[in-house]
Amino acid sequence: MLNRLLILMAIVVSFGLYSCSSSTADNASKTGKEVVDKAANAAKTAGDKVANATNKAANAAADAIDPDQPTTTVSWDKEEHDFGDINEGDKVATQFKFTNTGNEPLIISSAKGSCGCTVPKWPKEPVPPGGTGSIDVEFNSKNKPGRQTKTVTIQANTDPNPIRLKIKAQVAKNEDAAAGN
Repeated sequence: MLNRLLILMAIVVSFGLYSCSSSTADNASKTGKEVVDKAANAAKTAGDKVANATNKAANAAADAIDPDQPTTTVSWDKEEHDFGDINEGDKVATQFKFTNTGNEPLIISSAKGSCGCTVPKWPKEPVPPGGTGSIDVEFNSKNKPGRQTKTVTIQANTDPNPIRLKIKAQVAKNEDAAAGN
């Protein structure tokens, strides 16, 4: 696509300069430069979109679990946590403890919160059969008044996969923040 844009740009510029008399050469040159600048911006935008799509695909591939990899099972101390009533702006955290109950090492490739306010941390090293670990989850209630339910999606070599953990909270609106104080 970039090659086509560059060829088109060269044709437009050449034609514009070729068809102009010497008295309008400056105007054609300016017009040609504007066309070149617009084409260059369009090419950069197209390139950025391709790069973003490539990065998203690479991230998805990095999170994916090899389907031929042996699976294991996990038991959790809880799969949902309710923080209860908290105030807007509070940062609260909980820990979801697990045990690898299968016969294969547990490999967690990713853990992602449903929004930027929910940040999980997980073991990066394989957890051996019978081993334990935890997913630590922090929730930032800034600008999140009302009833909140968020999920953490875990990609791992488990059956089932993915695993979804939930957090909940009733966030009381901070009147001072709303008033700008």
